[in-house]
Amino acid sequence: MLLSGGALGAFGALGMASPARALTDWTWAPSGSVAGSGAGADPRWVWDEEADPLLASLLDGGAIPEVNRLLWDWTRNDQPLPAGLPEELRAFMERARRLPPWADHGKLELAARFNKARGIYLNLCNGVGGGMLATAIPNEARAVYYSKGGADMEDRVAKTSIFGFAVGALDAYRPGGSCVVECVKTRLVHAAVRHLLQQSPHWGGDIPISQEDMLVTWHTLPTFAMRKMREWKVPITAAEAEAYLHVWQVTAHLLGIRDEYIPATWDAAEAQSDQVLPRNMGPTPEGVILTDILLDQLAEQTSPGSVSRPLCNSLARYLVGDQVADWDGIRREPVWDPLIRTVWPALVKFREGLIPLPLVPETAWVLDEAVRKYILFYLTKGKETKIEIPTTNRPGS
Repeated sequence: MLLSGGALGAFGALGMASPARALTDWTWAPSGSVAGSGAGADPRWVWDEEADPLLASLLDGGAIPEVNRLLWDWTRNDQPLPAGLPEELRAFMERARRLPPWADHGKLELAARFNKARGIYLNLCNGVGGGMLATAIPNEARAVYYSKGGADMEDRVAKTSIFGFAVGALDAYRPGGSCVVECVKTRLVHAAVRHLLQQSPHWGGDIPISQEDMLVTWHTLPTFAMRKMREWKVPITAAEAEAYLHVWQVTAHLLGIRDEYIPATWDAAEAQSDQVLPRNMGPTPEGVILTDILLDQLAEQTSPGSVSRPLCNSLARYLVGDQVADWDGIRREPVWDPLIRTVWPALVKFREGLIPLPLVPETAWVLDEAVRKYILFYLTKGKETKIEIPTTNRPGS
């Protein structure tokens, strides 16, 4: 059951005990970024100045259905863009798919090997933990709920899982991998959602998915996962930690996060995380609804029956903490809560005792891959599913 955490996709947050949107100034210095400098503008008021007007124009012109059809079979990093795309979109995507000049292929390869041995922890943190914590981010919970994906959470989770699995794949940034493709497609989706949600009478807020909103999500993935693994005393070398950070730095760049906001080190990442998360966390009715749907999905995937949902409740509470679990409306489980707190650290210790043995990392990766395939098959009902640009909001929204 613990292996199936990757089902909940590539979005989430680190729980903090502060109210959402606290009025704090942006003080994180761009000198701590991969760029090493920058204007220092508050990322709450920065979006994607290149992709946003382009997608708004394509949506208003009715071009997106044909774009989705053309991009359906664009799946590999080294694959040429399909013929027939609008020229301005083609030019943007050719720029957007380039790795940054500071990308280090040696670190990306080491990150792939790190994922091979630590996939169970990463899937658990990025999946169950990330999924539950995402619903405690008001902007994210509301954006998911009122966008098209909120009406079909199995499809939404399947598509975010495609992205998450692409980042963690052994060939993520190799020519035959798909991480570049999924990043570029996701960047297009974000730009479309920014345009569409502002037309929803239920939104009524700032432009969605700002640079800060993306940073919040980013910190719920690598920063949250690294903190949890260190809390569980998972052995990680300095080179492995740097490589794992690097694969997410490159991913952030390809998603359209400006280099001046991408942390250059773990210390810089943790400092930024501690600033952006407290002012973005809190409860919403939409978050409670989405949490219930996600936990029901997780329970159904694992072992349908009366014990499964309470166990999933306890696992989620253990990962995100009481404050966020209460915000999300996750029930306390008097039997499972203390059991999970006791058993999980012991399981980590036992597993790490086995890692140095021959073939254990390879076997772990085979099992993780089998679970990934099962998750996507379950969520898609065996039908081929890919990330597509939306053309509407949630029906009725």
